[in-house]
Amino acid sequence: MNYRWTILAVGVAAQGALSAVHQGLPSLGPVLRDEFELSLSGVGLILASVGWGIGATLLMWGALADRIGERTVIAAGLGGAALALVGAAYAPGIATLGTALVVAGGFGAAAAAASGRAVMGWFGRSERGMALGVRQMAVPLGGAAGALALPLLAAAGGLRAALLALAAVSLAGALAAAIWLREPPPAPSGRPPVTAPPPLRDRRVWRLSAGSSLLVCAQVAIVSFVVLFLHDERGFSAGAAAACLATIQLTGGVVRVVVGRRSDRGGRRIEPLRRHGIAMAGAIAATAVLVQAPLVLLLPVLLLAGVLTMSWNGLSFTAAAEMAGRERAGTALGLQGTIMRVPSAVAGVGFGALVAASSWGVAFGVLTLLPVAGWWLLRPLVDEEEVRLRARTARLAGTRPANVPAA
Repeated sequence: MNYRWTILAVGVAAQGALSAVHQGLPSLGPVLRDEFELSLSGVGLILASVGWGIGATLLMWGALADRIGERTVIAAGLGGAALALVGAAYAPGIATLGTALVVAGGFGAAAAAASGRAVMGWFGRSERGMALGVRQMAVPLGGAAGALALPLLAAAGGLRAALLALAAVSLAGALAAAIWLREPPPAPSGRPPVTAPPPLRDRRVWRLSAGSSLLVCAQVAIVSFVVLFLHDERGFSAGAAAACLATIQLTGGVVRVVVGRRSDRGGRRIEPLRRHGIAMAGAIAATAVLVQAPLVLLLPVLLLAGVLTMSWNGLSFTAAAEMAGRERAGTALGLQGTIMRVPSAVAGVGFGALVAASSWGVAFGVLTLLPVAGWWLLRPLVDEEEVRLRARTARLAGTRPANVPAA
């Protein structure tokens, strides 16, 4: 088997280990609320703690991956996350638990920053959207596995058992990276050098990240609170509500691959990303209108909204990596992730507070505005991408072997 598929599998495992913590933890929302007697805002605060840790260290891990490679970065990061999750499992109180989850996110961020760089180095542009879509599929895939398994583990052995299981998954991801990750083959000597400015000074990366951050706020709000919404507002059991979350994550993951493959064929990342933003806004708006409607009407629309919020990330990360080029992809992905985490870190808390102050319908209605703003903010990048594609086609058409990665 071509070794690049092994690299992709390790990238999926590493990202999935982090996502089992970050995206799977919301399925424990009712358990956390009951065990620690938390308000909705308090639950949102704990669920956001992993994201805060991730956002604080993504740029550091990405820059470090550019310097020393993905293998060491991912192995060390996920190993540290495993230790922090063991500490969370034995936390005596809510403050200690929150702190341990922040630390777990801080170490686990290594997988998010470095696994994308690894995949980019082994796949050329004509396959990169699909490959990074598969890698990004690990986010909802890991989250879905967590959403299904964590409530069962908590029911059988309590919150501690669920957190120790997450620690074991992180350790497995660290070992996989240490054993199988390798540096990609060198680029062909005739490849034109990357002329883009460093990611920290590239206004395109900043704009892309800012627009994507508005989309991810909607994603965080839906994923964090769909279980509580269905459980508290519509009378679902905790298991049935968690199954809906898992359905959203699994379907969203599959759609990420499909969307990535389509972008490879069209050669564009930004315009499909903007279309997703508008579709997402429409589905969330419909959910707001149907909050109290019969489930036969509400549930399909809610699931569609969730899937749309989960299915665009691969496009955004692919665009950022290609703007920066292979040698700076870790920094670009780290910067993008950091910018996206700043608003998304408070999205769950803010959404929960808005629900408490008004209603679920009002909160979903306000949420609709964010993807619309992201769609508008990304517009200038469409023309820039078109110019870049024309220049690249004129320069490189027919000069690169099919399986050799390009910047």
